[in-house]
Amino acid sequence: MRDKSFINLAKAVPKLASMEQTRGLLRTFLKQWGFTNTLRLLWATGKKTGHLASLRALANFRLEKLTPNFLVSMWEIFGQREALISEGRRFTYSDLNERVFRLANGLQSLGLQPRDRCAELLYNGNEFFEAFFACSLIGCPMPFLNWHSRGEELLGAIETAQPRVLILDEEFIEVIEPLKERLKSIEHYVVVGDHAPEGMILYDDLLSGSPDHMPDTHFIVALNPYTGGTTGAPKNVNYFDTIGYAFSDLAEAPKVPLDEYLRFMILQFSFMYWFGGTEIKDPITHNMRCLIPGPLYHAGTIAGWVPFIILGGTGITMKRFDPEAFLKIIEKERINWVFAVPTMLEKILSLPDTVRYKYDLSSMHTIICAAAPATPEMKKATNELFRHQGCAINVFTEFYGSSETAVASVLLPRDYEENPNRYASVGKIRCAQTGVYDRETGTWCPPNKDGNILTRSLTTVSLNYVGSPEKLDSAFRIIESEPWFDDGLRGHFDEDGFLYLTGREKEMIISGGVNIFPNEIEAAIKRHHQVLDVAVVRYPDKELGEVPAAVIQLKDGQFIGEDEIISHCRNIKLMGYKIPRYVEFVDALPRHIDGKMRKREIEDRYWEGIERRG
Repeated sequence: MRDKSFINLAKAVPKLASMEQTRGLLRTFLKQWGFTNTLRLLWATGKKTGHLASLRALANFRLEKLTPNFLVSMWEIFGQREALISEGRRFTYSDLNERVFRLANGLQSLGLQPRDRCAELLYNGNEFFEAFFACSLIGCPMPFLNWHSRGEELLGAIETAQPRVLILDEEFIEVIEPLKERLKSIEHYVVVGDHAPEGMILYDDLLSGSPDHMPDTHFIVALNPYTGGTTGAPKNVNYFDTIGYAFSDLAEAPKVPLDEYLRFMILQFSFMYWFGGTEIKDPITHNMRCLIPGPLYHAGTIAGWVPFIILGGTGITMKRFDPEAFLKIIEKERINWVFAVPTMLEKILSLPDTVRYKYDLSSMHTIICAAAPATPEMKKATNELFRHQGCAINVFTEFYGSSETAVASVLLPRDYEENPNRYASVGKIRCAQTGVYDRETGTWCPPNKDGNILTRSLTTVSLNYVGSPEKLDSAFRIIESEPWFDDGLRGHFDEDGFLYLTGREKEMIISGGVNIFPNEIEAAIKRHHQVLDVAVVRYPDKELGEVPAAVIQLKDGQFIGEDEIISHCRNIKLMGYKIPRYVEFVDALPRHIDGKMRKREIEDRYWEGIERRG
């Protein structure tokens, strides 16, 4: 690598090697690739790069040769193994190899240079991954645009990233057309579908007209997602440098020594081990089979498709989430790994018994849940469903993290099996460095004392928001000369080191000077068996300034009144000042399929014409 601190790195190797995460990752790679394929992979990569030719060639080692040739070698070795299943179409690794090469060469023919951006506005499908790999090979970050966005929000996201090329699904043409005159950076539009307006290029035409040989590579990890945007405009997060430095000569160096960066790298990618990488093996295809039901633009879904990217797994995409289709695909495709947000699991658990208990779910090993709070009751019910339908183990796992921090804590089945109270936690810190900080005293909090949750991770050590550097400064706190990322969440550790989330500062309700965090109230209301979803928001009050209001979506066919919700809150001993002063029932809450609730949309209705605190 390019860092000069090799002596420090050498000193750190024994410590790094002794970490459970390091050993677990190595075992995961061996388990998923297989011993013979691992040797073949290393040999093929060395031959392609020329690093095995001589000591001089080895001395001239460069990542820009190693990483792309490693990927291509893996695709060749796994040749006829299924790589992707998309809308009924099946693509082997050989198919993927050819299509990625054609697209990469096509994008270069359009004039894309290393570090130019190629944005995507795509539903889940093979084209997203083809674009991701192609952009990675030619060194172009790929901003993941939210296909729910419209108008000024979408315009702002695109202008922030300044892409030269936009790849979009055909049905988004009508969304983009009104914005084209203002999208000055975009030189080429590539359309996935059957028809493209004049001035746009059909995706399939670009592929068919481009060669299928290895492109001129300038590798970078093309990951370039946006934050959820629940408390403001989504921010474009730079993963292509922070993660990419380990794989690319184009990426900027991190702001920490090489040995510390490597430690964070091992910690971060160890989630593949924690979530079962050493255990999962499909009896027929001998690999991980990953269902991808959530939108690929969401950073959290990355945990669902990394095994396909680097472990030779099979990725199965859902264009749109449907709860019964989710169960049906698990049975048909023998799914053993999936990332799902809580709202998806809630909808599955709300299916009629005749549907819920219809499918064989015995292949499932790991359901990864994150992105929004999950109640203990929902976690238990998920395990109960999958056990009832054939699973021999508990499958529910969880992580706490954010677009900026990636994975920090991990909750494993063995954690809550040992102590069921831990269902309420988000697990132990296993993939980052995280602490709970008391800003008033300037000290780290002892067990069971709430404070701000601060994290240092692989993705924060050199974090920047593309086009928004001013927002970065306010996100960090310098403690003992080290920058810690603060995403506004509050919580505490217990005596055993398990993390419990209690609220988000930006959603905090200040009622008569008393701080109220909606999370606790929402969790309490969700325990009512007739409630599907709930948002607790600020509601104007002449005397107290603002009070909590509960906006509730009931399960299909259920009917209850405000009094029953208030009684329920009292019966479970919710403190009086936390009981909602206003309750409203709605047909649906404005929550994206990625799990993020747009609370501002709810609050704005109540505060129209009234001066608000924030």
